[in-house]
Amino acid sequence: MAKEPNETKDIVSLSFEDALKELEGIVQQLERGQVKLDEAIGAYERGSLLKRHCEQKLAEAKMKVEKIVFAADGSVTAQPSDLS
Repeated sequence: MAKEPNETKDIVSLSFEDALKELEGIVQQLERGQVKLDEAIGAYERGSLLKRHCEQKLAEAKMKVEKIVFAADGSVTAQPSDLS
């Protein structure tokens, strides 16, 4: 089932923190098991999109974090941080 473009745009506009908070709420809702099957499927699909969005935001942040290195001659260079 393809996602509506508006729903995807809605997720793309979320900050990492907001997306994570919504994802946590979906997980709690599904863990309680008190939703109808159709609602659970929809929540799972949205949760999958939110998870992917959070992973993308984390990858972007990791790429931005840099370690500054001072060379012997006093020059400054930037190298990707080893966050793995």
